Parts: sequence; structure tokens; C-alpha cells
Amino acid sequence: MKKFAVVAAMATALLGSTAVNAADVEVIHWWTSGGEQAAVSVFAREFDALGEDKWVDTAIAGGENARSATLQRTLGGDPPGAAQFNISRQFEELAEAGLLLDLTPLATEEGWKDFIRPAAILNVCEFEGKIYCVPVNIHSWQWAWASVPAFEKAGVELPKNLDDFIAAAPKLQEAGIIPFAIGGEAWQIGGAMGVVMLSQLGKEGHEAIYKDRNLDVAGGPEVKHAIEIFKSLKGLTDEGSANRTWNDTTNLVIQDQAALQIMGDWARGEFAVAGEKPGVDYACIAGPAEQPYLDTGGDIFLFPKQDDPAVEAAQLKMASMMVNPQVQALFNNAKGSLPVRDDVDMSLADDCMKVGLEILKDPDHVIQGAGIYLTQDSIGQLDDLWAEAWANPDLSVEEIQQRFVDIIASAE
Repeated sequence: MKKFAVVAAMATALLGSTAVNAADVEVIHWWTSGGEQAAVSVFAREFDALGEDKWVDTAIAGGENARSATLQRTLGGDPPGAAQFNISRQFEELAEAGLLLDLTPLATEEGWKDFIRPAAILNVCEFEGKIYCVPVNIHSWQWAWASVPAFEKAGVELPKNLDDFIAAAPKLQEAGIIPFAIGGEAWQIGGAMGVVMLSQLGKEGHEAIYKDRNLDVAGGPEVKHAIEIFKSLKGLTDEGSANRTWNDTTNLVIQDQAALQIMGDWARGEFAVAGEKPGVDYACIAGPAEQPYLDTGGDIFLFPKQDDPAVEAAQLKMASMMVNPQVQALFNNAKGSLPVRDDVDMSLADDCMKVGLEILKDPDHVIQGAGIYLTQDSIGQLDDLWAEAWANPDLSVEEIQQRFVDIIASAE
């Protein structure tokens, strides 16, 4: 396979005829769990293999902390060479201030718009007609992760949907297995509830509520049943869930102590690091529903402007490397996410990645997350509602649903 030949030519063309030397590129990110570290190591290894330039790793726990550090340093005149952000408009302050490297010439030369899909994730990188970041993956929340040995021990089949799972839960409990594993952090609870809601609403109902603000659907039977499932799941958790991290929770499934966890596809990286095999040691259940849908969140990298032309040349090499088809397959297989291009080497993809890629082929089964339609304030109100409903068993289904309707009615 031709390896990044375009990049060297692009770097030379963009920087003129001036010779440049090797450079260190500091990269800020928040990938600190075992699976995340394995994934970011793919990027570091592949970048270092391009030549004398070096990836300098700066891992900062917590996305908000890492983004804040990037903003403060870049605005303060001490920018890193590259930084991870979410697929969002979080970086626009830097673009507006003229502090980011314009990747448009590179993206045009390599045809990013021809192979990055869905188009919406590259559109996020555009500001005033120029491209300032590179999407590296597609993350979706809509997955359940099941311990195959746990279900076998209990003598029940893997569930096809959440109603099946709840029906099987008593046998799991009788076998000494935690039926439902979750951590007590608000984002884990809110994320799980979003998955439960979508599993009952489907794409049409999801858009009716979050995009169109349809209060009849928000107050309808599908939402009611989603809340009933949500309350049932709380009764299937263990006492240690209160302050547990997501990856420690995933480890309960890996150790066959818990039967099932609802978590985004980044959990797959933890199974990979543990040497677990999909279909043998664990199952990835899309949806979890018989007609699964996936949203298209994920991560981007941006490149703050540098005074050193050698660093700028290395930044362009790094951006190109991140969307190379082989690197996309290797990185996303380790990360648990899906590649941003559909021409990756499928021999490098595991069974769970293949399931996700098949779903993405059908645009009718791809959705935009609620955060695309609602302001952060409205999302925060929903997160607060689900956290309170999780913590307070005395809140009735009817009261929870009415408060949900009220939030949607006033959402911006």
C-alpha cells in the first residue's frame, strides 16, 4: 500500500521550497483507560513511523479538563501541536481568533469530502468555509455489552431487546450474577436512558421529540414504557455502582460478574485489551433492539498554529495519517469506534465493528443525537431529570414523564 506519499508532497508544496527539519508534536488528549491508551498508541506508533517527527503524548484525564487546557494554552500563546475535541462546535473560539491551522488545502488534495462519511462529521470541522479539524472516528451510544459466560451460567439466551433482558434478569440473579452493570456518574445514567428511549421510539419518534418538539409523542406510550424500563434497570444493579467509573463497570462484564452494560462503543476497546473475543467471551448487542439505530458522535483533532515551519509540516503529516485507511482500521478496532471512511481493510475489523458498519450503510438507521437539536442547557435539564429519577425510586413514571414533557416544551 502506498504510505502517505501525498503527505510529504503536500507539506513541501504548502510550505514552499524552504527545507524543514524534524519536529516534536505535542498532542493533548483525554484517552486514559486501557482501551483508550491502546488506541492512541496506534496513532503515536504510525506517526513516528513516518520519519523523524515524534508524537509527544500529553494525556489529561477528563474531556472537559483536556479541552480547557488546550484553550488556555492556545489563547495564552503556548499552544500544543494537536488536541482532541469532540465532534462539535467546541473549537470555534480558536478558529474565530485565527489560531488554528487551516487544513483546507490538505483536505482538498486528499479528497476528504469524498471519503469521510457521514458528511455531517466533516461539516462540523468547517468554519467560515475552511476546514480546521480532522474527524478520526464515529462513536455511538447505542450498544449493550453482554458476558456470554454469565448468560450461559444462568441458562438464558442473550437478549435481543431490553424487554427480553428484564424478563431474564431473575435467573441471572439466582445464578449470583449482577444483571445490569452501571456506574453512578450522571453522564452514564443519562447516556443509558437515551439508549433506552431510542430503543422504544425509533428514529421517527426520536426526531419528533427532539427535533420537532412534538409533545404528544413525548407524552405518549413509547416514552412511558422507556421510563418503566429505566426504573426496572435500577432494580437490577448492585450496591457498588454509586461512584464507579465506566471502565471499571465494563470490567465487571469482562470478569463475568455482571451480565450486561449499556455503554457507548468505546467499551469495546476494554474487551480488546483484556483479550476477550466477540461472540465467544462477550456479545455486542446493537440497539439494544431488533431494529437498531446508531448516532454519530465521535472525536476530532485540531492543530493550533505554530511559529516553527517544521512543526507545521509535521502537523499536516499527522492529519493525513489519521485518516489513512489502514490507520483508520487499526485505530478504530482498538478504540471500539467505527472508522470515518468505509474503504478500510475489513480483514483488520472484528465482528462488532462489522456490525456497526453494516448499520451505518443504511441512512434510515443513522440518527443525530439529541444534542444536535437541543441547547446544552436543555440537555443538562434532561440529565438532571434522569439522575434524580435514578436516585429516587419514589418518583412515579407519570411524574417523570410529565417533567420530561415540560423540558421538551421549553427547550431551545
